[in-house]
Order: sequence, then structure tokens, then C-alpha cells
Amino acid sequence: MPDWLMWLLVGVLAAIAIATGVAWMSLRTAVARSKELADERVKAAEEKAQVALREVEAQRKEMILQAKDQSHQLRSEIEAEYRERRTEVQRQERRVQQKEENLDRKLEATEKRTLALQNKERELEQMEAQLSNLREEQRRELERVAGMTADQAKSVLLQEIEEEVRIDASRRYREIEAEVKEEADTRIRKVLSIAGSRAASEYVPEITVSIVPLPNDEMKGRIIGREGRNIRAIEQATGVDLIIDETPEAITLSAFDPVRREVARRTLTKLIADGRIHPARVEEVVAKAQAEVDNHMREEGEKAAYAANVQGLHPDLIKLLGRLSFRTSYGQNQLHHAVESSHIAAAIAAEIGADVNVAKTAALLHDIGKAVDHEVEGPHALIGAEIAKRLGRSQKIVHAIASHHHEEEPETVEAWIVQAADALSGGRPGVRRDSVEHYVKRLEALEAVANSFEGVERSFAIQAGREVRMLVKPESVDDIGAMRLARDVAKRIEESLEYPGQIKVTVVRETRAIEYAK
Repeated sequence: MPDWLMWLLVGVLAAIAIATGVAWMSLRTAVARSKELADERVKAAEEKAQVALREVEAQRKEMILQAKDQSHQLRSEIEAEYRERRTEVQRQERRVQQKEENLDRKLEATEKRTLALQNKERELEQMEAQLSNLREEQRRELERVAGMTADQAKSVLLQEIEEEVRIDASRRYREIEAEVKEEADTRIRKVLSIAGSRAASEYVPEITVSIVPLPNDEMKGRIIGREGRNIRAIEQATGVDLIIDETPEAITLSAFDPVRREVARRTLTKLIADGRIHPARVEEVVAKAQAEVDNHMREEGEKAAYAANVQGLHPDLIKLLGRLSFRTSYGQNQLHHAVESSHIAAAIAAEIGADVNVAKTAALLHDIGKAVDHEVEGPHALIGAEIAKRLGRSQKIVHAIASHHHEEEPETVEAWIVQAADALSGGRPGVRRDSVEHYVKRLEALEAVANSFEGVERSFAIQAGREVRMLVKPESVDDIGAMRLARDVAKRIEESLEYPGQIKVTVVRETRAIEYAK
């Protein structure tokens, strides 16, 4: 082997040995350093453990102290509560003891009272026995003195008491009757005032003639026609009298039947507007006017039924109802009167609890007979009842219509309500008008009835004949006589006069004392 190779190997081995020694030294140094670090960490951990132990020991001591404090505090509270409860128990024991003492005293007092009551009861029994003996002796003495037995005396006493009770009952009955009448009068006045105020309305008086205006006076000749043929054709077709006088630019239509008068008025109005006036044209225009009036009556009837809130009326009843719009009574339009009566009847029925539907329907139809009374004989109330019955109205409504003027005696509350509504609607001041002559005669007759009684000095018919006021002689008529005189005059007026609504009779008795200072 060459030397250089040997030296190379030696060098390599030496290098390896050196490197291994260095590595070993480094490893030992690292191990030593790691051991030192481990020792340091162990020492630090031990120090921390000692610190933690010291802290735990301190906390343990603190907790022990706190537990001791709490235990001491709890013990103090328990002792305080025990003392308080013991005090309360002692107080209750004293209270119970006091109650027992009070009960003992009350029991003792009760026993004393019981003994006293027993003694009093024995005394009362003795007194009752003595009183019974005295009563028996008194009864025998009274029977001996009165000459009658106790049963006979009891019978006489009962008769006297019964008579006194009967007199008291009669007086009380009269008082109650007067109170009931006063309350009923107040109630009736209230109901009628409510019903009248709800249906209050104004009326325009109507007349039995119609005026047709003309464009000029030459039209009068055209209406008359050659030899009066046009006017005769109009009168024959309408049944209305044409009055052509000196009134400028106007023709008067006169007829008792307002429907015929309305047909004639519309006919003349159309002829004048058209200008063609001859008999053939007259018949054609009259037919059209008649159809218009029929349609108008139907519309007016429907309006009236709607205004009165009455449904289900037969078409013929609607038409007859509308026919009343052309009918008047003392200037009062009968259709308006029917609607107003229906409103009043409904208000009265609602106030007193009657059948509102029957009352308002009967009041709306109560004068339906006036629509045909010039064609059918008999009172309009019975005619209207027959029409209503024939056209399907109920028996209550038929009876109320028939009895509203006492052609039949009213038998139902609704019949009386219809009578009252009819009187209220037709009897209010200003609703109906009368001729001056008839009005003056009625007032004179009213004053004559009042003056016919003895003791009346003067009498005056006032308030449009709604009241008669009488001045009496105070020396001839006293206060009681004045009340009797008012009742007698009212009765005489009812028997001898005819009048709408009611008349108030007032008797004035005045005494004056006059002296002069000189």
C-alpha cells in the first residue's frame, strides 16, 4: 500500500476521531445545558408550587375565618329569632289566659242571668195565671153588664170594624182611581203630543174650481167654437162646466169631482198650446189627459204609501189612494190627511205597544171610501172597509177603517188609534177651513149654549171656537157650582153641537172688593 494512501486513511481516521470528539463534546455540553435548564425549570416549578401552596393555605384560612363569621352570625340570628318566638309564645299564652279568665267571668255572668230569667219566667207564669183569672172574671162581669155573650159581642165588633174597613177601602179606591185617571190623562196627552208633533205639517186650502189661463181673450171664442160646438164637446167629454165670463184671459172650470176637473184642465191646456180646437181633437186630447191623470194618481198613491212606509198594497188601492190627492174636506187635502194620520197612528201605536203595521196601514186607508163615495151609496167608512176587504187587507185593518166614524163599534186598540189619529190630523187649528157664515153660526151657537145656563153673566167663544170662556156671577155660583157648571156645559155642547176636534170649557168666577180712600 502506498504511503500516501496510508496517510490519507490515517488523516481520515484522525479527522473522524476529531469530529467524533467534537460532536461528543458538543453533545455533553448540550446535555449539561439541558440539565441546567431542566433544573432551573424544576426549581421555578417548585417555587411556583410553594407560592400556590401558600396562597391556597391563605385562602383556606380566610375561608375558615369566613365560615366561622357566618356560623357566628347565623347562630346570632337563630338565637334572636328564638328569643322573639319565645316572647311571642309568652304573649299568646298571656292572651289565652286573659281570654280564659274573661270566658270564666262571662260564664259566671251568664249563669247568673239564666237564674234571673228562670225566676222571672216563674214570676211571669204566675202573673199570666192571675191575669187569666182576672180576664175570665172581667168577661163574666162584662157579659152580665152587657147582657150578651162574648161571641155576640165579637160579632158586633166585627161588623163595626168591617164597616169602617169598607169605608176606608172605598175612600182609598176613589183616591187610587183619581190618581190613575190623572196619570192616564198625563200619559195620553204626552202620547198625543208626541204623535202630533212628529206629523205636524202645513196645509194650503183647496177649492172646487180651477182657473185656466189664456194667452189672449180671442182664445175664448175659439174654445166656444161655431154655435158653441167646441165648448159643448169639451163639457160632454169631461163632465165639467166651463164658465166663460168677463174675467180677462181666464176660463173657470167648475165640477164637484176633482178628477174630472183636473182632466178638463189638462185638456184645455193642451188644446190651447196646440191651437187646434174642434170636437174630434177634443175627444183625442181628453183621452190623453185621462191617461195622464190616471198615471199621476198611481204615482201619487205610490208616493203616499212610501211616505207612510206601508208596503204590499194592491195596485187598485194605490190608484184609489192617489185619487184622494184631488179630494178635499173643508179645504184639507185628503191624501195629505191620510199620510199624516198614518204617521200619527204609527207614533201612538209605538208609544203604547200596539200593532204599528195595522195602525199605520188602517190610518192610511181609512178615507179610501171617499175616492168613490160619489159613485157608491153608503158611508165612506163602510165603503172603504168593503174595498179593503175585497183587495186582501186583514180583518183588523178592515175593522179599523169601518169603525173610524163609529159606523161600527171599535173593538181593537188599533181601531181607537185610527180614530184618534183621524181626529188629530183633521182637528188641529188651521188644518181645515170653513165658510165665514158657517163659522160665525157655529160660534154663535156655542155662545148661546153657554148663555143658556143660569148664573152666566157673559160668555165668549175664543181660539177659533176651540174654547168657550164663561164669566159667572159670584153671588149666584160658588166654587163647587162653577165646576159643576163647566161639566154641564161641556155635556150640553157634546149633545147639541157638531164640531171638529174638542172644545175647552172655562168658567171664571171672580170676586172684587172695591173701596175708596177719601
